[in-house]
Amino acid sequence: MSDTPATDIELPRAYGTPPIKAELRRAPEDFRVDEILGYDADGEGEHALLWVEKRGANTDWVAKELARFAGVPPLNVGYAGLKDRHAVTRQAFTVQLPGKADPDWSAFPHEDVKVLAATRHKRKLKRGALRGNRFVLVLRDVSGDKARAEEVLHAIATRGVPNYFGEQRFGREGGNIAQARAMFAGRRVDRDKRSILLSAARSHIFNSVLAARVERDVWDKPLEGEIWSLAGSRSWFGPETFDETLAARLAQGDIHPSGPLWGDGEPPTTAEAGDLERNVAATNGNLVEGLAKARMEQERRPLRLRPKDTRWRWLEEETLELAFELPAGAYATVVARELIG
Repeated sequence: MSDTPATDIELPRAYGTPPIKAELRRAPEDFRVDEILGYDADGEGEHALLWVEKRGANTDWVAKELARFAGVPPLNVGYAGLKDRHAVTRQAFTVQLPGKADPDWSAFPHEDVKVLAATRHKRKLKRGALRGNRFVLVLRDVSGDKARAEEVLHAIATRGVPNYFGEQRFGREGGNIAQARAMFAGRRVDRDKRSILLSAARSHIFNSVLAARVERDVWDKPLEGEIWSLAGSRSWFGPETFDETLAARLAQGDIHPSGPLWGDGEPPTTAEAGDLERNVAATNGNLVEGLAKARMEQERRPLRLRPKDTRWRWLEEETLELAFELPAGAYATVVARELIG
């Protein structure tokens, strides 16, 4: 592996060559996302909690337009996560209205953005404060081996997929990695851009470690010296001897093998798992050094992604609908790439 960002095509797949070809996102309606907060609104407070449906719109732009409509500063608007622009998405926003009544949200003046519901809440929504997302993808003009596609879909539903960071993390044509190298070499960037480039650098190293394990078919299997991620949380533990208890938890999806979100110091893995991570890090020296100097903490991310409630159906002979739920921070595109070329 090198500092050159691996493209989506170069990252190895768990199930080999995709069995079908298809068109995704012919229209925004072919890529639907519903945010899952995992909790209910308080019903009182100075924040309006809004459920908003947007079509072909950028999340940050919607947030600014909500602030403009409510007559409050943009900082008064919160949301849990950025959602695809080229999609139809339903997500939550909060708008702080201290001492103010709600405006008539039904009069929000943008045809492709609708406020579906509004209630009151005590706190501003913060980035990452959600359980996950529900996706419905429509694949059109499907061609190829449909019988094999069914096999891969069953494998995805039961075994999962490698939990790569999606290409969105790396910017246009993967340019964020080159910009991160330049930043680490001394180029000055603003604070927001710096955060994006630090994330891209960590994501590249993680993807490189995961790619090495996919090539060896151990992305969902234990290596000696493994660190385990607890499903549904950012917690991790290990290394410890792999025994029947850990094997059962791994099979149930309670724990996953993990990879590094690189930072200052050494990763906690040892033995075979640690050697693999350090070998990958050695080929990404300027990124590793830059992340350490930035005082990023060593963190972990699951190597395995197991979609929940995976369903599919053929709408027509050449049209496949695929639906599944993913935890926050996971990418629908890394599920689809195992199926379609």
